Amino acid sequence: MTYTTGDLNDDGAAPKSTLASTVYQQLRDDLLHGVLEAESKVKVEWAVARYGAGASPVREALNRLASEGLLGRHDQRGFFIMPLSAAELEELTRTRCWLEERALRESIAHRTADWEEQLVLALHRLSRAPRRLPQDPSATNPDWEKLHRAFHRALISACRSRWLIGFCDQLADQAYRYRQFARGNKGARRDELAEHRLIAERAMNGDADGAVAALLDHYRLTTSLCMARFGEDGTAGTAQAKGTRRRG
Repeated sequence: MTYTTGDLNDDGAAPKSTLASTVYQQLRDDLLHGVLEAESKVKVEWAVARYGAGASPVREALNRLASEGLLGRHDQRGFFIMPLSAAELEELTRTRCWLEERALRESIAHRTADWEEQLVLALHRLSRAPRRLPQDPSATNPDWEKLHRAFHRALISACRSRWLIGFCDQLADQAYRYRQFARGNKGARRDELAEHRLIAERAMNGDADGAVAALLDHYRLTTSLCMARFGEDGTAGTAQAKGTRRRG
């Protein structure tokens, strides 16, 4: 990462807050994309070497990720990557459905012309992005992922609660971990664009019950496809996503 002169401390070093934010973002990306194996320990020394920052900003980043639920923490024993399990996914989906139903109902109840325009724009942009990379059909297009998140964020953006939106964002991150874990799974075929279009149309028509039903069906279908990656005991086990690397 390049720092401008104004970003540096008097001693010429990048400020700890900037370094901590950089480590946080890099480690967060690794966690969400399944680069690191679930349940592995994350030692400060390892993170210092991997992300090129001092122990202090690394600890700050680790504590922040633990507060968001992307890392677990044992008293006196450090941090570890949260495990993936069928039971956890069921709980996550159930909680996400509860919160996003409330957020979507509030957003529809307080919708504005600007909200409708933003939702139409988000859907249009999503519709123009390919879901998979042309050169690698098994890989998800990063641009699609960003537009997908923007669409779901636009849906609930009029709910008038930054707290609720923040909680929904946090659950969306956790759900993304499971989608990455299940990538490449050859489950039932689906028309994701049609699913998103149905949610948006019902929301803009003021049909709160219909929009909520379409949204929850959308999430539950994704969950059912992810479930196919788990072993009989309901844990990731040997079904850990291909390409995941164990940290030393």
